[in-house]
Amino acid sequence: MDQYITIKKDYQTEIEIKKSQFICSLKRIETKEQAKTFIQEVKKEHWKANHNCSAFVLGEKNAIQRSSDDGEPSGTAGVPMLEVLKKREVINVAAVVTRYFGGIKLGAGGLIRAYSGAVAQAMEEVGIVRGVRQQEVLIHISYPLLGKVQNFLELNQYVIKETLYTDVVIVVAMVDQFEIDVFKVSVTDLLNGQVSFEEGDTSYVETLIS
Repeated sequence: MDQYITIKKDYQTEIEIKKSQFICSLKRIETKEQAKTFIQEVKKEHWKANHNCSAFVLGEKNAIQRSSDDGEPSGTAGVPMLEVLKKREVINVAAVVTRYFGGIKLGAGGLIRAYSGAVAQAMEEVGIVRGVRQQEVLIHISYPLLGKVQNFLELNQYVIKETLYTDVVIVVAMVDQFEIDVFKVSVTDLLNGQVSFEEGDTSYVETLIS
């Protein structure tokens, strides 16, 4: 993937509706096994709870989607939770909403609002990040050109990972993979061709979007 959207970190929050407690736990996952393990861990922690309903999305374009009502009326918990994850367009996220029943029945509509609302609140609070695959581009230049390159990178909001001082200066910039060709042309034009490039490692760089 060139980029993805997911939660910033693992998170837990709680809401109360008509004396019932709804605890939403979110976790970043990479595999179905991790999702299943997380769900079981929450169930073990909250074994006295009436329900531990779950949903998770996994893989590019959410190729894997699962949900469970865990004893609540069919379609009132897991699917509404899943829809919140899909609406926020996140991937690789598991959500478990634990319910401690407070004695007042909510009805089907009330349950849908409660379970989806618990996940929506957690998603608002945890923070959403966009991860973009970037590549190290090593810019080899002579010392007098360093200031011009640094200004260009700062002006265009490229991250300088490091600067190496040898017989030439090597500026290591992080560039979105789909921008590399355009980036090289821009720097070459800026320096009238007095530059050479190497491509280094790739990694995902995450930035907060909400």
